[in-house]
Amino acid sequence: MRQKKGRDATGLFLVEGIAHVGAALDANATIEYICYAPDSLTSDYGKQLVAQAAECHIPCLAVSDEVFDSISDKDNPSGLLAIVRKPTSNLQSLISNSLSWHIALLSPQDPGNIGAILRTMDAVNATGLILLDGGADPYHPSAVRASIGALFYKPVMAATFSEFVAWAKGHNYNIIGASAKASTDYRTAEYKRPLILLLGSEQKGLSSEQMAACDQLIQLPMEGKVSSLNLAVAAGVMMYAILAHSRSGRREDSQLR
Repeated sequence: MRQKKGRDATGLFLVEGIAHVGAALDANATIEYICYAPDSLTSDYGKQLVAQAAECHIPCLAVSDEVFDSISDKDNPSGLLAIVRKPTSNLQSLISNSLSWHIALLSPQDPGNIGAILRTMDAVNATGLILLDGGADPYHPSAVRASIGALFYKPVMAATFSEFVAWAKGHNYNIIGASAKASTDYRTAEYKRPLILLLGSEQKGLSSEQMAACDQLIQLPMEGKVSSLNLAVAAGVMMYAILAHSRSGRREDSQLR
């Protein structure tokens, strides 16, 4: 489960840690089995999770500390992990209505960035994550950890860029691309929903062809010496700008009424 070929072949992925396993249970994820080390699992909440899983007829396998240490990639493992089945989803299954807003990433290379973006998406209540033209695996252990459970609440799907554009245009989405070459400051942009925030890869950003597919291009002003921000940080800044714009619109509507 630590290798992509193993995850692809089985359709399963590894979830380690008490909080992450708890999120999987709360979200009713399809858990194949729980593995725990009774001597290491000292958390009362962790023990409750094992009991909860057993009540749901999920196999719970008790192992020695030595066995658990051999399958854990943590220095001080909590003594609890789960093997979870990957959900199946595609663009057609993604919720599409006048209030929808999604995040689309082009070939992201760092699984930690994917997880961190999912975590922020949950915080701002963005709808879904679309991964375009390959890139890192959202079920990589680093992505699972960085999502802090958001992976179980937010739909994630993959598509080619051409499939994505056809689907987005067919559902009247406003595609907003982030680019250092844009002239519109993200703080003054018009975030009309339904919308999709499109971000390029960490190294290449958006190509000319990809920018041409966008309805609007926005940029983050860089006033220091560095030329770019971390992908997850940039996405987070823009997501909160979209949230603020939405709240401002709701206040104006309320005042008009």
